[in-house]
Amino acid sequence: MGFLSVLSYAHQLVAARVQPGDTAIDATVGTGADTLFLAKAAGKRGRVYGFDIQQEALHCARRRLEENASPSLAEVSLLLQGHEQMREAVPGMLHGKVAAVMFNLGYLPSEGADPTVITHTDSTLVALDAALQLLRPRGILTAVLYPGHAGGSEEAEAVLQWASALPVSSSQSIIYRQLQRAASPYVVAVEKK
Repeated sequence: MGFLSVLSYAHQLVAARVQPGDTAIDATVGTGADTLFLAKAAGKRGRVYGFDIQQEALHCARRRLEENASPSLAEVSLLLQGHEQMREAVPGMLHGKVAAVMFNLGYLPSEGADPTVITHTDSTLVALDAALQLLRPRGILTAVLYPGHAGGSEEAEAVLQWASALPVSSSQSIIYRQLQRAASPYVVAVEKK
C-alpha cells in the first residue's frame, strides 16, 4: 500500500473535521470534486459555498452534483467570484463558524479549458487570510499546490511561507509532500486553534 494521493490526503483531513450540518467552502471549484465531497460530508442540514472565476468550472460542478444527486447532500451555492471575495460573500452569521475551506490551486483540469487561466498568488493570499477568519476553532484549511505549471511554483512557495509564518498561538500548519520530485503537487493544511 502506498501513500495517499495529495487529494485523498486533503479529503482525509477535512473528513475528520466536517460533521453533518456544518458549513464548508470550496475556494476553487474546478471540476467540482471537492464541492461534492464537502456536500456529502456536511449532509442535508449542511451548507457549502463554492467559488470559481470560470463559468465552465461551475457548469462542471453542477453536472457532478446532479449526477450524484441525493437528499443527503448539503445545500450548495456556486458563486462566479474569485476566492478572495469569500469573506464578503459568506453571510456574516457564519464568520468564525466554518468547518473547512479547501483550495485546489492551479488551473481548471478540464478538456477544452484554458490552461492560462490560473490562480494567482496575490488573490490566493487574500483568500487564505479570509478563510482563516471564517474558520471556527479546530476548523481546517487545506491547499493543494501545483508547482509544476507556469506560475505554480511561485504561488506554492508563497502559500508555504504564509502558512509557516502563522503564529502558533492561533493555528498549526503541516505539509504533505513527496520529497524526491520538486514539481509534484503537495498539500499544506492549517488547523485553527
